Amino acid sequence: MQTKKANKLTVSELFGKLLSQQIFIPIAALLLLAIFNLIADPSFYKITYGINSAGAPVLSGYLMTILDYGSELAILAVGMTLVTAASGGQDISVGATIAIAGSVILRVLCGTNSRPDTLQAPIIVAFLVACVVAMIFGAFNGVLVAYFKIQPMVATLILFTAGRSIAAWINNNELPIISDPVFSYFGGFIPGIPIPTPFFIAAAVVAVAALALKFTNLGLYTQAVGINESSSRLNGLNPAFIKFLSFVILGLCVAVAALIKVSRLSSINYSVIAKDIEMDAILAVALGGNALSGGKFNLTASIMGAYVIQFLTTTLYKFNVQSDALPAYKAVVVIFLVVISSSVVRDYLRNIGSKISKKGVA
Repeated sequence: MQTKKANKLTVSELFGKLLSQQIFIPIAALLLLAIFNLIADPSFYKITYGINSAGAPVLSGYLMTILDYGSELAILAVGMTLVTAASGGQDISVGATIAIAGSVILRVLCGTNSRPDTLQAPIIVAFLVACVVAMIFGAFNGVLVAYFKIQPMVATLILFTAGRSIAAWINNNELPIISDPVFSYFGGFIPGIPIPTPFFIAAAVVAVAALALKFTNLGLYTQAVGINESSSRLNGLNPAFIKFLSFVILGLCVAVAALIKVSRLSSINYSVIAKDIEMDAILAVALGGNALSGGKFNLTASIMGAYVIQFLTTTLYKFNVQSDALPAYKAVVVIFLVVISSSVVRDYLRNIGSKISKKGVA
């Protein structure tokens, strides 16, 4: 009897620990979506091997779409998580800054001719210039938030409003087109590799971020500033600089996402590119269980949240939901998941589990 009682108590304790884990919510959401698609249409998981228009072998299917487009969100989620943790706010200018960075890449590659026969500069040079520009705009947001004490959403509303006009101005309102096939590899497939290139780019970004958090004090300082700015200052930190740095890092992530975006079409549409992607990035952070008011964060949970958001988007498209209705469906699902992730609900579920366990023992 004592052994059975101990086992039941252990199950209860494990259930409580599971609910207390921040990563529980994105994992649960992923499982729910996976089960729903399995029941509704098992062909959702079908992956086919074929040849694309360039004659290269590729894997295709809904799962590959999630892997492909979810990688853009994962990259942005890295920077947005740090901004949220440090500043207690979110950057809503991400989509517009992607348009700016993408426009810069095309400008450098095209030069004065919007449709060049050959690239006017190496792709790496264009990308590095875009990184610098995106980081400058990130620094602009960071200065407003960190030094002028403007609420993050209000501060970033400036670029949210003006960013796409700046992007169009960079290329004189023209729509540059890149004919070099190598440029399309970054948003498509590398010949001989059937997995989308954005996945490898996202993996590299996540690896760099993980190493930075492991071997530097960036994560510790970011959390300290987000939890209590005054206390962190008394402990020798510079809260303003930490906030500023988080926006600059987000700018770098934006440049990487911009490279993928413009590479997909080898062109740009200033008003449409990355439209509303900042909302998905913020939702990914929230779905990862990170407090939107700042403080402690879990980067792994945010990245999982990014792929869950893309899983949800792909599922809705699969069932022919109109694109203009997507935000409403996302809002309902995400509100449910965020409520479930709240400490109040988690405590309630733990109490229920404990009562059930005690009744079983009795």
